[in-house]
Amino acid sequence: MQKTVAVLGGGIGGLSACFHLSKSHQVSKIVLLEGDGRFGGWLSSTRREDGAVFEHGPRGIRPAGAVGRNTLNMVEELGLESEVLPVTYNHVASKNRYLYVGGQLHKMPSGLGGVLRTVPPFSRPLVQSGLKEILISRGKEEDESVHSFVSRRLGTELADIAIDSLCRGVFAGDCRKLSVRSCLPPLYNAEKARVPSSWECCWAQVRESPGPDVPPSTLTKRAAQENWAQWSLKRGLQNLPEALEERMRNGGRVEVHKDTPVMGLSTNGTGWEIQLEVGTIKADHIIAALPAKALASALLTAAQPLSQQLREIATVTVAVVNLEYEGSVLPVTGFGHLVPSSEDRGLLGVVYDSVPFPQHNRTGGPTTRLTVMMGGAWFQEVFGNPEEVTEQLLLDRATQAVTSHLGVTTLPIWSVVALLKDCIPQYYLGHWKRLENMRQYIRDHNLPLSLAGSSYDGVSVNDVIFSGRSAAEDLVGKV
Repeated sequence: MQKTVAVLGGGIGGLSACFHLSKSHQVSKIVLLEGDGRFGGWLSSTRREDGAVFEHGPRGIRPAGAVGRNTLNMVEELGLESEVLPVTYNHVASKNRYLYVGGQLHKMPSGLGGVLRTVPPFSRPLVQSGLKEILISRGKEEDESVHSFVSRRLGTELADIAIDSLCRGVFAGDCRKLSVRSCLPPLYNAEKARVPSSWECCWAQVRESPGPDVPPSTLTKRAAQENWAQWSLKRGLQNLPEALEERMRNGGRVEVHKDTPVMGLSTNGTGWEIQLEVGTIKADHIIAALPAKALASALLTAAQPLSQQLREIATVTVAVVNLEYEGSVLPVTGFGHLVPSSEDRGLLGVVYDSVPFPQHNRTGGPTTRLTVMMGGAWFQEVFGNPEEVTEQLLLDRATQAVTSHLGVTTLPIWSVVALLKDCIPQYYLGHWKRLENMRQYIRDHNLPLSLAGSSYDGVSVNDVIFSGRSAAEDLVGKV
C-alpha cells in the first residue's frame, strides 16, 4: 500500500493520473502540485460572451485506437457526453485536407481515384510509390529518421512534401530529425514484422493506432457506430481539465494545489522530500507529469544521470494565432492546409476551425474562424528568440499568410496570439534508447518515481491522458 503519492504537474497527464489514483484504495493520500495558476496545461480555450470559442492548443481529439477509447471513457465517466461535438469521416473536414505547395492549394489525394491518378503537387500516382516499396528490403538500423524511412520505401517526393508537412502538423517538427521508431511506431514495427505496405500501415495508424485493451463504453460504441474522425466539446477542450479538476476537488481524495511550483526533490531511497517555495511535502511515491526539463531541474542532485537524460529531450515553441473574419471567406472547404518546409519554413499550417466545428462560431451573422500555426523546429531561425518576439510580428505574419494562401483580403475582426514555449517534445533519433536507459536507472536505484506526460511515449492528448492512467495503474493495479 502506498501511503502518499504526489503528482507533479496539473496538465492533462497529471489530472488523468489523479483521476485514476483516486479510484483506488491502495493510496491513503494523493497530492497534486501545479506551478501555474490554472490546470490543464496546453488545453486552453477562450470563450466569448457571444458564444464563440477559440482553442489556443489542441482542437480536435481522435477517437481511434485504445488510447482514443480511453479518453472517451473518461469523458463519459465525467458526465460530459452531452457536451461532445463529433466530426464523422464523411464530413467535409475529414475528406478535404490541403497542402500549400508552389504558391497554391492542392487537395490531398483520397479514395482510389486519388491514388491511381497523378494528383498535383505529386509528379506520379501514389500507387507507384506503393509498388516501389514492395521491392524494398528491410532497414537494418535500430532507428531511422521519418524522412529517411519514407524516402527509402516510398520515394523522396512523398517524403519531401507529404511527410514533411505531416510532421510539421503533428509534431511541429523536422522529419529529417524525428525518429520513426518513436514518432510512428506502427510503421517501424510493420517493417520489422515484414508487413508488405507501410503506406497502408501509415493510413491505419491515422485511423486506428494499436494499444492495450480498453473496454468500450456507451460513448466509444457510439463513436464507432457513427464513424467519428475527431471530436471536441461545446465549451472547448479546456472543459475536460476543468471537469477533472472539479471531480478532484469534490471527490475528497485529492489535495489540489495550484500556484505551487516544485523547487527541488530529494530522496532518502524510500521516499521523497518535495521542496516548495514555502515549506516541504513528504511523499512515498512521485508521478512526475512535468516536462522532462522541468523534472531534470527539480531533481537537483538526487539522480544526476537521470537528470542528464531528461535534459536531452528537446522541445519546440509554437505560435498559435486565432483569427476571426466577418462572413464566409474561405475559397475551399475542409479541415485546413499544411505547408512543407521547402515552401515556407516558419509557417506550419492553417486550420479552418469553422468547418469542423461551426458550433464554436459566434451567434448572429456568419463568421470564419482560422488558426495559423507558426515556428516549431524553425522558430528561432525565422522569428528569433521567443523571449523577444512581439505579438504584433506574429499577428502580421499570420494575417499575411491568410491573404496569400487563401486570398482573403479583409482584415480579421478579432485575433489573439498565444506563444506556446517548449510545448511539443521532439522524439529525435535514439529517443527509444534514452527512455530505456531512464527507466532502467529508476529500476536499478529503486527510485519511487513514475514518468508521465508528453515527453516520453506520445505527444497527442490521448497519449498523454493514457500515460497518466498507466502511471497510476502501474502503482496500484487496474482500477
